[in-house]
Amino acid sequence: MENKGKNIEQAQESCYHQWMSLQSQRVPELKQALAQRRTHEGTADAAADDNKLRELTQNIIGDFKNYAGKRADLSHRCSSNYYAPSWNTPLENALIWMGGCRPSSFFRLVYALCGSQTEIRVTQFLRNIDGYDYSGSDGASLSDLTAEQLAKINVLHVKIIDEEEKMTKKDSSLQEDAADIPISTVAYAEEHVGEPNAMVDQALDKQEEAMATLLAEADNLRVDTLTKIIEILTPVQAGDFLMAGKKLHLSMHQWGALRDQRRRECIIDVGHDAGGEEEK
Repeated sequence: MENKGKNIEQAQESCYHQWMSLQSQRVPELKQALAQRRTHEGTADAAADDNKLRELTQNIIGDFKNYAGKRADLSHRCSSNYYAPSWNTPLENALIWMGGCRPSSFFRLVYALCGSQTEIRVTQFLRNIDGYDYSGSDGASLSDLTAEQLAKINVLHVKIIDEEEKMTKKDSSLQEDAADIPISTVAYAEEHVGEPNAMVDQALDKQEEAMATLLAEADNLRVDTLTKIIEILTPVQAGDFLMAGKKLHLSMHQWGALRDQRRRECIIDVGHDAGGEEEK
């Protein structure tokens, strides 16, 4: 019979692909729910649509919590894979923080959407002034954030940045430990570079355990930040925000893959130094 077992890296990669597939499925669900809500803007059906959006956003947060839990289980056996995943593109790994995105990037997304949607609203308003009949109102969006909402988001943003900095210091300490006793002294004393050593294995196992704990803390912060932002937003705003975040995540993976492909197809003249021109 075929052996259907997976090694730890295959199990981690499979978990990631399942997560990406679920994100892809959620995008059209959000689009449909938002379109239906905006169609019923100002009618008695709007409240029912808001409840559907709330249920969907809670399901999406539940998806994130489940994914974080699976990562925590798998990271205890090998956490270092999550800090530079082989299933990510180099572009994604260059932007990674503690095995994922920075929680503070959620706020940048809110601000970006708020600004872009406000610009669209102003353009539509000016078109109406000029006699342009624009009937396709989008309904409530992130451009409609109230002063109270913005104040709450700003307070939360400052708090999350402080939490990120604390975790970054922990990560820096773990990285510095790699040059400490016993790893550095064993490396210096060994006759042959890289020979197996029980003392080093024990130290690295301890390092991986600490990295797994830090990864779980970072994932919890990501989930907690997302949950608290959703609590501040209206159902439509939350739907917009979640859909934008999912499309950004999926797009970054695809853009990274496209850049990888172009990089592999790029031919350079190996006779010149690294700063030489590419062949045409």
